[in-house]
Amino acid sequence: MNTAKLKGKMREKEITQEEMAKRLGIALSTMNRKLQSSEDGDSFTVGEANRIFHILGLSTDEAMAIFFADAVA
Repeated sequence: MNTAKLKGKMREKEITQEEMAKRLGIALSTMNRKLQSSEDGDSFTVGEANRIFHILGLSTDEAMAIFFADAVA
């Protein structure tokens, strides 16, 4: 997951981490943990990613760049 792109889109849409957490129905601490430790497997669920997609009005390409940014070896 590319958290820098996600945070950038949130800033662009003027949505704080606190507001996003509320819209996703998760605690702010959970939101922060998901943004900081996505490499550790504590990433967003498919449902949360789908809600983020709609909340931010992402294009399919933007969503792919954010949620599927990990390189496959």
